[in-house]
Amino acid sequence: MILITGAGGALGRLVADELAGRDDVVLGTRTPRSAAERHIDFDNPSSLDFTGVDTLLLISAGYGEDDVVIARHDAAISAAEKAGVRHLVYTSLSGDGDHLTYALAHRWTERRLRRGPLAWTVLRNGLYAEFLAGIAAPGPDGTIAAPLGEGRLAAVARADLAAVAARVAGAPEPHAGRVYELVGEQPLGGADLADAIGGSYEPGSLGAARAAIIGAGEALPYQVPMLLSTYSAIAGGFLDGSGIEDNALRTLLGREPRPALDVYKAAVAAARPAA
Repeated sequence: MILITGAGGALGRLVADELAGRDDVVLGTRTPRSAAERHIDFDNPSSLDFTGVDTLLLISAGYGEDDVVIARHDAAISAAEKAGVRHLVYTSLSGDGDHLTYALAHRWTERRLRRGPLAWTVLRNGLYAEFLAGIAAPGPDGTIAAPLGEGRLAAVARADLAAVAARVAGAPEPHAGRVYELVGEQPLGGADLADAIGGSYEPGSLGAARAAIIGAGEALPYQVPMLLSTYSAIAGGFLDGSGIEDNALRTLLGREPRPALDVYKAAVAAARPAA
């Protein structure tokens, strides 16, 4: 049996779609709605029942402070060990993301897996191309004012990462003990994004972005430094993929990756209000 945690999230739903033809897949979610779903809540360790699970796809529960995320992941791994899970596949963060404020919990989880008894595979996912449509969204006049500087992001389509996760979880044995870097092949900068939507790029300052995020009042306290560190890492040239020695995305997909620029354009179009 394969169990997918976070199956109600954006990545988890796509993985579930990829594995929809199999009868040995169970979806783990905080709000189960059918017999094919199991109640799995990272913030309620008593709900982490992995009985009968052979392969656990642990989709990172990275929305929180380090101590919160670490506690969630530790509880899930411990429950998997107790239940006799054979193989755990974990969706981590790309190796060039160590400058991001949210990297620590991912690296801790990787270490936790290495010192445990389970067979494991780590999928180090790059940042989503869809995410760019949020942090580098054009204004009403088509101007992108995100503080990306001259940096670029090796963004990757979420659907491609889901396809890789499904392939590895579906037949995990050949991937035991492997750490796979999965980033985009064509890094995108502000000018690339602007050209794609027929707009312009006028990079703003990190201070202005900070004030805008805080002023909007929608970000939780831990999300402010997460977003700002993302801008800083892109602008500083740390997330352009140049530090990745072996990008396994194309190999594990078995095809050409989706163009990240097309994904960005589609996400921007979907976010615009209807005329």
